[in-house]
Amino acid sequence: MTTTTTSTPPAQADPTDPSHLEESTHMTTTAPTAATATATATQATTAAVPRDPRVWFITGASRGLGRAFAEAALVAGDRVVGAARDVTPLADLVAAHEDRLRLLTLDVTDRDAVFRGVARAVAAFGRIDIVVNNAGAGLIGMVEEVTEAQVRAHFDVNFFGALWVSQAILPHLRDQGSGHIVQISSMGSAVGFAATGLYSASKGALDNMSGALAMEAAGFGVKVTLVQPGGYETTLFTQGLTMTTENEVYAPLRAELAEMWGESKDADPAKAAALLLRIVDMPEPPRRIILGGAAYDMIAELDRARREEVARWEELSREGD
Repeated sequence: MTTTTTSTPPAQADPTDPSHLEESTHMTTTAPTAATATATATQATTAAVPRDPRVWFITGASRGLGRAFAEAALVAGDRVVGAARDVTPLADLVAAHEDRLRLLTLDVTDRDAVFRGVARAVAAFGRIDIVVNNAGAGLIGMVEEVTEAQVRAHFDVNFFGALWVSQAILPHLRDQGSGHIVQISSMGSAVGFAATGLYSASKGALDNMSGALAMEAAGFGVKVTLVQPGGYETTLFTQGLTMTTENEVYAPLRAELAEMWGESKDADPAKAAALLLRIVDMPEPPRRIILGGAAYDMIAELDRARREEVARWEELSREGD
């Protein structure tokens, strides 16, 4: 299989739009001409709760879970800054929610652009209440097959992108004395698994960084929640996928994995969005939450097996003192 990368270049700024940002960071404040109504499925899952509208900053907002989160927040009456490398798929949402949605063309791997983009997002609505680090990419291939360029590009999106956004937004949330950072990880972060080892590694790095961030930010009134979703119907493993050049020695293992994965069924992203709305409404939200029954069962079983492994070697471990 040939090595492919599906990263798309930043969308070009609309010359008719008067609001331009430097380099790759561009915020759209006017509605495109072609428009449709936002998804009705999200409306059905969002309960009306009397409260002041909040402001969301969502990366990877143009598709998959990111778009579902943006739709749910808008249906709930909140305001959204939707950030992505290509924001054109969000044209219909701008038309339906022009006064409450801003689009930000942003490459999260560019740290300087992230800081400028966050500053413009704060300026657009005066504050940010909920940050969703959702931008991500998939990398499929055995550890031996993955190239240096693939690994570095993968970590730039899945780990460093979330790190740069977290660093850029935290001073604003700290000054407010409030805010909630939601890190979208994966059920795959719980364990290294054949053919997804580097994807799991990038999400595992995000998990550990987020745990530290939660402790560091708590004293300033800022909450952090790590979300580990199971399988959802997104384009992560199509449009957002890089695959290695296959080494034929792994053909038997690949056949086993294909059979195993062929039985899985992905869920509707609107379900994850409805749960996220409930989580951010909680006075004391979880620091870590698994989304999906299959994902919960898998992670719970892994935790049990790890505890047993630690206990099995307790005597040998204690000899290390």
